[in-house]
Amino acid sequence: MRISEILSSDKVGISCELFPPKRGSQLENAKEVVREMAGLSPSYMSVTYGATGGTSEYTVDLADEIKNGCHIPALAHLTCASSTKEKVRSVIAQLKEKGIENILALRGDIPAEADFPLPNQYRYASELIYDIKSQGDFCIGGACYPEGHPEAATMEEDLDHLKEKVEAGCDFLTTQMFFDNNIYYNFMYKALRKGIHVPVVAGIMPVTNSGQVKKIIALSGNMVPPRFKAIVDRFGDSKAAMRQAGIAYATEQIIDLIANGVSHVHIYTMNKPDVAGEILNNLSEIYVRGR
Repeated sequence: MRISEILSSDKVGISCELFPPKRGSQLENAKEVVREMAGLSPSYMSVTYGATGGTSEYTVDLADEIKNGCHIPALAHLTCASSTKEKVRSVIAQLKEKGIENILALRGDIPAEADFPLPNQYRYASELIYDIKSQGDFCIGGACYPEGHPEAATMEEDLDHLKEKVEAGCDFLTTQMFFDNNIYYNFMYKALRKGIHVPVVAGIMPVTNSGQVKKIIALSGNMVPPRFKAIVDRFGDSKAAMRQAGIAYATEQIIDLIANGVSHVHIYTMNKPDVAGEILNNLSEIYVRGR
């Protein structure tokens, strides 16, 4: 099933993101995580593509397990930073062979001290989106940044680039994680004013240990609201307490989003089915599992 079909429904949908293993010897364990996550009946599941290419070869394997092993719609990531144009053609051929019709097209993080782009690479996600569209009938997603891309000079400039992605053939967008829902609501207003009308899935990351916060800020520049910072300051030294508080905070974010008419939420699970499961259990009367 195409993700755009899922997102066209007003029925509440919760999807999950996984990342592939770094080594082939860990592939079976990763597939077991897929199966556990599939047991939660998400509306679809996505698989990341290594920013430096290190895990990219296993993305198709896990997407295949999701779609053909667990019979759940699969969304395979593809990035510019770790892919040549020849590599993209090769991965697209593999996805076609497995019957996977959904791709999330990203620029990806540029490796430190790397020459980018090389002559056989895409510079921007919009170029990748356009080329994927020319190679098959795929449903293509893109990323968006409610707080603005860290490399964009202004929010207006970032929205201009986002519109370029949509015009290149992007069918839907998924947000970078955010910890204040008002940031998402304000972003949606600005995107609509810019003429961006494709569905925008809200991305939520449950923060279950204090170390994640520093990494999140360093990588994405996300704003950490005072209420969330107080939780980390109070419970960060206790593994069990921080886990419980992080799950509760993510649950509250999702409830608020759904109450305000946001039907589709994507959970950045960090390969933790137990955390995703607890969140969905907290939503048992709000989110009816199954498709």
